[in-house]
Amino acid sequence: MLQGQVEIHFTHPDDFREWVRENKKREAVEKLMTEREAVARLVADGDYIAYDFSSLTRGPQAMVREIIRQRRYGLWVCAEFTLHETALLVAAGCCSRIDVGFLGYGNYIGRAVAEGKVKVFEWTNGALASRMLAGARGIPFMPMRNLLGTDGVKYSGAKVVSDPFTGEPVCLVPALNPDVFLVHVHQADVYGNARIFGTNLFALEAAMAAKKVIVSAEEIIDPLEFRKEPAKTTIPYFLVSAVVHLPFGAYPGGVPGRYELDLEHIDKLNAIQTGEEMQGYLQEYIYGVQDHMEFLEKRVGWEKLQELIRKASIREGYH
Repeated sequence: MLQGQVEIHFTHPDDFREWVRENKKREAVEKLMTEREAVARLVADGDYIAYDFSSLTRGPQAMVREIIRQRRYGLWVCAEFTLHETALLVAAGCCSRIDVGFLGYGNYIGRAVAEGKVKVFEWTNGALASRMLAGARGIPFMPMRNLLGTDGVKYSGAKVVSDPFTGEPVCLVPALNPDVFLVHVHQADVYGNARIFGTNLFALEAAMAAKKVIVSAEEIIDPLEFRKEPAKTTIPYFLVSAVVHLPFGAYPGGVPGRYELDLEHIDKLNAIQTGEEMQGYLQEYIYGVQDHMEFLEKRVGWEKLQELIRKASIREGYH
């Protein structure tokens, strides 16, 4: 048996089921709160945090900034495709380990990894999605083939065993059950029903696999809209722990059909090389504002936001 030599975050399926039975309720209760309340109640030091999309498209950037603002410590972050938000988390001292499919570009994060400021465990995007699917299904692992014959086995926590049906090698990846799943969506209601329009990676699977789910939404709509068209529901309310109304919550990334990403701001992030430059960014854009709305008003500006809306090719037709 060939086995990877890195740390893995693993919860026994029976332990996860017991946690869900004791802590997740089926009643439809209002869960709307501020980002400050959501992080204070649901994100603890040392938690395993996952999100389903990237810095550039529908990433939960406002929630990440709030986690930094509240100075959480020792987080283990899972991201299929991550760019600047992990650099910010590492620079702020919030993140000590990263499970990643693609670590991304930018000068600071590469230096941080080389200097040992954060441990990075390399998976593929497909491997992380398979781990999340196993966690959602309540099984301890998922078989797959795309890590075979690569160094990905050694630098992840995968195992290669003999397939009992064919006798050929097969790769097994362990189930993943995050402590907290952050997801930014197009629409949600106060109970936690959520809609994503367009591509998503593993939003439903991660919501099923996670202990706690924080939904940040561009728009809060009437619960009756979900009852009228239930097929449009991406995540059902009973999986969700908190709902936060955060228009432009993916900024400086974009949300398909709502607003484009701000390339100028992203270039500014990617140009950061030194710890001093990064601390200056953190002070100006995160610590120096009270919340997301003040960030938009004082550091971005409504003129810029309107420009990003105009650049989006599709803005209507969701209802």
